[in-house]
Amino acid sequence: MKPTSLLLAASLLMTTSLTAHAAAPTPPDAAKKPHLVKAPHGAQRVDEYYWLRDDTRKNPEMLAYLNAENAYVDASMASLKPLENRLYDEIVGRIKQDDSTVPYRERGYWYYSRYETGQDYPIYARRSGSMEAAEQVLLDVNAMAKGKEYFSVGDWEVSQDNELLAWAEDAIGRRQYTIRIKNLATGETYADSISGVSANLVWADDNKTLFYIENDPETLLTVRVKKHVLGTPASADVLVYEEKDDSFYMGIGRTRDDKYICIGVDSTVASEARCALAADPKEFVVLAPRQRDVEYSADHHGGRWVIRTNEGGAKNFKLMTAPSDATARSQWKDWIAHRDDVFIEGFELFDGFTAIGERSEGLERLRLLKPDGTQEYVQADEPAYSMGLDVNAEPDTPWLRYTYTSLTTPATTYEVNTTTGERKLLKRQPVIGYDADRYATERVWATAKDGTKVPVSLVYKKGFEKNGQAALLQYAYGSYGSSMDPGFNLPVVSLLDRGMVYAIAHIRGGQEMGRNWYDAGKLFNKKNTFTDFIDVTDFLVKEGYAAKGRVAAYGGSAGGLLMGAISNMAPDRYRVILSQVPFVDVVTTMLDASIPLTTNEYDEWGNPEKKEYYDYMLSYSPYDNLKAQDYPAMFVGTGLWDSQVQYFEPAKYVARLRDLNTSEQPVLFRTNMDAGHGGKSGRFRRYRELSEMYAFTLDQLGVPSGDAGATNAAK
Repeated sequence: MKPTSLLLAASLLMTTSLTAHAAAPTPPDAAKKPHLVKAPHGAQRVDEYYWLRDDTRKNPEMLAYLNAENAYVDASMASLKPLENRLYDEIVGRIKQDDSTVPYRERGYWYYSRYETGQDYPIYARRSGSMEAAEQVLLDVNAMAKGKEYFSVGDWEVSQDNELLAWAEDAIGRRQYTIRIKNLATGETYADSISGVSANLVWADDNKTLFYIENDPETLLTVRVKKHVLGTPASADVLVYEEKDDSFYMGIGRTRDDKYICIGVDSTVASEARCALAADPKEFVVLAPRQRDVEYSADHHGGRWVIRTNEGGAKNFKLMTAPSDATARSQWKDWIAHRDDVFIEGFELFDGFTAIGERSEGLERLRLLKPDGTQEYVQADEPAYSMGLDVNAEPDTPWLRYTYTSLTTPATTYEVNTTTGERKLLKRQPVIGYDADRYATERVWATAKDGTKVPVSLVYKKGFEKNGQAALLQYAYGSYGSSMDPGFNLPVVSLLDRGMVYAIAHIRGGQEMGRNWYDAGKLFNKKNTFTDFIDVTDFLVKEGYAAKGRVAAYGGSAGGLLMGAISNMAPDRYRVILSQVPFVDVVTTMLDASIPLTTNEYDEWGNPEKKEYYDYMLSYSPYDNLKAQDYPAMFVGTGLWDSQVQYFEPAKYVARLRDLNTSEQPVLFRTNMDAGHGGKSGRFRRYRELSEMYAFTLDQLGVPSGDAGATNAAK
């Protein structure tokens, strides 16, 4: 590596400003070690930075390079540290630190989580009978995380007799969990310990048998369901089911009526469920055998199965019913018909009604279906919003609990009586110093290059003028059918108060406009995702929402792939690119089945072992399409222990980008050395990272750095 990490660190400390005219710090220069990456069909590519991959995370040369990059960020951002601190104080200052969730009732207890002032992690608790009863702490995650750089509690479940608690914890960030169990009456944590598992777990009715999912230690794929009996060693756990097809993910849970425990396996294009009686879970019976291009999920209540499926060409899904003893798709009967203009996203079963989560025109809505066939919709109050089902733990109630939020409305929990229509506000996220009346949100439609109308959600401070002078941050994701709905974003308020506009581009590859929207942005249609984003940018600039040259783009994970693609395709449209844990080395990763998630995602990206997919993926893979041109300023982030997008992808990308970039714009690369895909643990630490990125963005866009009252005018 040249220069050495020690000499580099010394040279970096000599500079104090990112934008000053004084001598800039020298970025790290990773060594080139050519490596041939071969495909089964004979294609091959040279990867000069392949050596940066080290699955043990112990290679001294690799670690020295990442540390040198971090030192380069520290030096480059030194002059912006006051702004970063100001932003961090603003963001954290809006958080009510001693906050708690809305309690929900289940089997006689009220469950909730709460935070204490100054604490990073939640406390999970319950009260017996009513919220006036004494609090019983289930898990104090602050105490559990003490002395650890990273800590997370995944799933936790209370046994059916309310006496035992099982939970899954991760102390590394790689999403390889360990299950532990304690007695809630005595507080004793049992010796039982089950490692190398997913966060998913379920108790049987006997209150001593626990079902969990074991991960493959290398690929992290969910491969085996096992049964653990309390008080026995994990080595004695019995195999219940093993998934042989590594293109499937696996989960386990209880049905709505608590009658069945079901194992669900899902790939991108197929599903299968096998269920057993929770009272005697000896035999798991397949509800309907898997079939390519048929997806389904099932729940049981009221003596029947209710199934959401795309069976029979229902691309936007429909609801069907089946008898309790159904074991074949031929026993399913249509209930809620498929519609071309409405995407059925989910449902919740109650004794007296059914709540259906839908999407139409890019927005969410909740349809309430009564036993007599009548129906109504839960009303929304704004043109762009996000609405969804909340925790409804018990089905024997006329009340539906749901969440509502928008780009101006903090997360809100409502309860509506489906019989009388009465609506109760249970909680609105407290945001200290925030006044929603000072901001405005709207929904606009940008025209893509092929004529497709792409929805865009916008928010800005009232008084904003569409005069083509403002700075803009545009965000999107656009993969896996994941919809990026317009919800309240607490940190973004700091940008709005400085005169910026924030936009969410609901591009193809998501599912905001239904299943066709997703299909139009994957496999051989993937480039629509990238061109949609660019076309939205052009539209917003043309309409005066932003100045050309003052646009920042932001995406993470598969959204980081988006950032890499638009940087190659249209670098002149963006002044700043913010890319977190980016999936940028598409072909090499998808050729390596040992990398977590690879085999599960052949139906998302394609299998490059087939030449036609290889060629198409190669045509947009950000790492492979870097070239000698002027790139925007960039801030790229990753986590050393990321199990979903490995750290070496962005590391290689930045190293090659530095070789080819002909602009003078800074390229910063920050690695969290103790974090995974989701960044550092704790509710405040992630805001420190975000504040650093925001400071970089404001500086590059020429946005006044004061606390508030910034104008739209550029410097």
